[in-house]
Amino acid sequence: MNITALDPDLRKATARFFRVLGDPTRLKIVELLSQGPQAVAEIVLVVGGTQSRVSTHLACLKWCKFVDARRDGRQMIYSLQDGEIYQLIEMAKSIAIHNQNHLATCNRIGPDW
Repeated sequence: MNITALDPDLRKATARFFRVLGDPTRLKIVELLSQGPQAVAEIVLVVGGTQSRVSTHLACLKWCKFVDARRDGRQMIYSLQDGEIYQLIEMAKSIAIHNQNHLATCNRIGPDW
């Protein structure tokens, strides 16, 4: 299906889908969860930063149905809801590597575009 054939609501949802993956911290979380389920504390150690910041990113990923969460005692365990998301990331990396330095310094994209 051609993107121009999409209805406006689906086009908006598709753009949001990519915005979710457009944050480096959320991208790192998805990459980590592709290795298997992780507790929040483990995610914080790998991703870095504060637990509240990581939890905010996890809440975004959960709301958008990229990840699932389950309680295990006092811990929340997160896992990818669909492995195809990680496959998409790997495909994007294989395309981006050709222009890696140029893309990394791009300042032409605004936060609300």
